[in-house]
Amino acid sequence: QVRLVESGGGLVQPGGSLRLSCAASGIIYRVNTMAWHRQAPGKERELVASITSGDITTYADSVKGRFTISRDNAKNTVYLQMNSLKSEDTFVYYCSLLQGSGRYWGQGTQVTVSS
Repeated sequence: QVRLVESGGGLVQPGGSLRLSCAASGIIYRVNTMAWHRQAPGKERELVASITSGDITTYADSVKGRFTISRDNAKNTVYLQMNSLKSEDTFVYYCSLLQGSGRYWGQGTQVTVSS
């Protein structure tokens, strides 16, 4: 079994920054992809950014140039550095891990961008 625990969400003013963290525990395969997704109430969950165990990254167009995903394989932890935040970045952010045994999700962390 795999457990993912997110942290780092909160309230920030427009133009500010936040750093999300997600620590994975359990049976973690060497080859995997970790990602951040976000979801508004009543809307579909959308992919924000992903990173493979080989450090190949992808980003949604809406966050390119503002968000950076990174990972520490020794700690099984993925990060999302979010800069130049906008009100439209207000969502619940979820961490995921995809590996041979399936996809696993964290519990989510609220990010609110408001003055």
